[in-house]
Amino acid sequence: MSELESQLESQVESQIESEEAAQSAEVVDPEKLFIPQSVTCKNASFTASYTYHHPLPACLQENPLAPCILGVDEAGRGPVLGPMVYGVAFCTEEYADKISGHGFMDSKVLSAEVRSELLSQMCDSTHELYREISWSTRIMTPRDISTCMLRSKPSQIINLNAQAHDATINLIREVMERGVNVTQIFVDTVGPPETYQKKLQHLFPQATVTVSKKADSIYPIVSVASVAAKVTRDAALSTVPEGGEHIWGSGYPSDPRTVAWLKSSFDQVFGWNDVVRFSWGTAKTMMDKNCVDVEWPEPEETGNMNIMGMFGKKDEGFTTAWYGKAVTPMEF
Repeated sequence: MSELESQLESQVESQIESEEAAQSAEVVDPEKLFIPQSVTCKNASFTASYTYHHPLPACLQENPLAPCILGVDEAGRGPVLGPMVYGVAFCTEEYADKISGHGFMDSKVLSAEVRSELLSQMCDSTHELYREISWSTRIMTPRDISTCMLRSKPSQIINLNAQAHDATINLIREVMERGVNVTQIFVDTVGPPETYQKKLQHLFPQATVTVSKKADSIYPIVSVASVAAKVTRDAALSTVPEGGEHIWGSGYPSDPRTVAWLKSSFDQVFGWNDVVRFSWGTAKTMMDKNCVDVEWPEPEETGNMNIMGMFGKKDEGFTTAWYGKAVTPMEF
């Protein structure tokens, strides 16, 4: 598949997901939203992407070699606002059949309150889920997502699918580096599942890899990862000082509340703050129509611009005398 075809496929997938998610989007009540450690950890940031790893469950601390299953899912692929979050969850094969008994299913089907309650239980050291399951998240900020997609050289562009693959691969690898004996991996697909599965199986030959569509509604461990990712994204958005879902809606381009917020908070020079993905069609169209035109000077052939040129020529009266005279250490 060519780079152009891959980019087009990524755009189509995002648009479909945006429309589907916007139809069922709900406004999250900040008072009932659980704020997990993945949002409050010391390396949390609105601008720089980061990874959070929850402590290993007690069962693995007691038996580090126990074979484990691992699930992968994401939240926030389609929105024009906020981060895209990838989540992984893992537990022992022995505990796998008990996961669904706690009410895990696709996080988009569960209400925000139920999702928050489930993740809060996973973070409660007195709860069974804390002792049996662990999870990690990769929070990919709007700035980093757009930076990868808007690079000037086509050969350096990293489309959304490629960014998603990198996040998944790194999360799985980091879990294994923590000493977890992962024997089965279940992934909600990004792109053609057959191609993606072959890629992951090659990278992780020690485990059996299964990639499928709607994996979050088929495999309970993927549902756990889905809950971790969705609650983390909701919490991250709720902590942004400038907004909140009660102001900007679901964050999806097809949500009238989101479009209204984009218009009302738009700056003709800078666009928006770091909560907006500038690479999204909705944002680019609005900027193309409403931003002031900026002309950038062409760099000199050497690749270095003379900064003095910004102050005019010498015969135009510019002088450096205003900055004072040079002194030696002995004069202090």
